[in-house]
Amino acid sequence: MIYLIYLALAAAVVLLSIKASIYVDLLDKNTKLSGAFIGGVLLSAVTSLPELLTSLSSTVWLKNPGLSLGNILGSNLFNMTIIAVLIILWTNNFKKSNISKSHSYTAWVTVAIYVAVALNMLNVLNFEILTVSITSIIVLVLYILGVKTMSGDDSGSADEGEEEAAITTSLSLKQIIVRFILVSFGLVFSSILITYVTDIIAARLNLGASLAGALLLGIATSLPELTSCVSLVKIGNFNVAVGNVVGSNLFNFLIIFISDLLFIGGTVYNFTDNQTKNLVLFGLISTILMLTVLKIKDKIKNKYILYIPSIGIIVSYLLFMIV
Repeated sequence: MIYLIYLALAAAVVLLSIKASIYVDLLDKNTKLSGAFIGGVLLSAVTSLPELLTSLSSTVWLKNPGLSLGNILGSNLFNMTIIAVLIILWTNNFKKSNISKSHSYTAWVTVAIYVAVALNMLNVLNFEILTVSITSIIVLVLYILGVKTMSGDDSGSADEGEEEAAITTSLSLKQIIVRFILVSFGLVFSSILITYVTDIIAARLNLGASLAGALLLGIATSLPELTSCVSLVKIGNFNVAVGNVVGSNLFNFLIIFISDLLFIGGTVYNFTDNQTKNLVLFGLISTILMLTVLKIKDKIKNKYILYIPSIGIIVSYLLFMIV
């Protein structure tokens, strides 16, 4: 029965994510809000809520903040792999797309956060201010800077996708907003439920403390990002898809700050597990490679050069799983 519930919830998450991506695309085309803000802030906040719930439950109720850090870092690496695969599969659309400049800035901010986390891992930034790690404070400051940049970025627009992928609607702007809010609530609720059901299945199969268990939960919490990104790319809006990924990764680091703020008597920066250290390393590498993709996209003539950093991101994810 629990497996049928999982499949039903997974189907609900997929369908609601597709609907959310459609309404986000319509908001991008029918409002003055920048695509960077819509994808990097609005959609990423909705799709990242499963990670928020999982991390807070690990920190507050289970008193195991190490799970929170692993969940966030694992989700970030998986998210980068999603967009790398999409770039390889839809290289032409990506090459022709208008990507907001702030996405590169957000990637830079994320690299800086990874460096701060790595310095904490190396016992350089491992002191606290009023029970909150200095690393978490740096994360908060960088997150605010990233969101401010995305909010004020007017560059980038709906991508030049294929004509059959274009979406037309008779809905008013108010109807689009209301439906996006309703779909978002449904997506968040379904994502929360599938996270709990996945945890139950992992426990039944004795996968909870293993890499297999972590991957199972990580895929469940990243399902909204995966589905919404695929849907956005198919309808020709690579800009919002990229914004969803880089924005989600930035939002996920904010979750670490929240977890650290709520966890009294310890730190969420637990690097006793080598897999967590590997997640920091490969996450940093994949973010730098994604930044490279965004920087060279409009400067190169041979589109296949984009394969090199994209494949590097996928290899980083595969190396994490086998190392």
